[in-house]
Amino acid sequence: MLDDVDRKLEQLAELVENARAMPMSASCIVNRAEVLSLVDELRALLPSEVREAKFLLGDREGVIAEGRVEADAIIAGAHTERARLVSETEVMALATEESERVVAEAREEAASMRREVDDYVDQKLATFEVVLTKTLTAVERGRERLHGRIDADFPAEDVEALPN
Repeated sequence: MLDDVDRKLEQLAELVENARAMPMSASCIVNRAEVLSLVDELRALLPSEVREAKFLLGDREGVIAEGRVEADAIIAGAHTERARLVSETEVMALATEESERVVAEAREEAASMRREVDDYVDQKLATFEVVLTKTLTAVERGRERLHGRIDADFPAEDVEALPN
């Protein structure tokens, strides 16, 4: 349709260009019927072209509006996703902080338990050492008494023959 309008305008321009010029003037002589016929044809074509242009403009506005709605939805989705990611990041940071705190507490508790166990074992060994010392002292006294009795009951040469 737009081609038809362009063609009719070209015909009108060609008619004017090929028209006989008036001497000593910029005016020309054109066939009135031909020009009016072309103008009528243009009028017949223009309303449909104008309607089509208005439709395209209206459709353009609809497409733009639809694009804006879609862009707003994408932006809203992006904001939601950003909030979710920030929340996850905060949760992750809190979880990491909490896990580090728990690990530090566990290490401190393990070190404390290790010290307690070492102290307990040291106390038991000290007690065992005291008992062993007393036992050794008693064994030495007993042997000394035994040797003292043997010396009194037996002559020296018989004592030397006894196993140690």
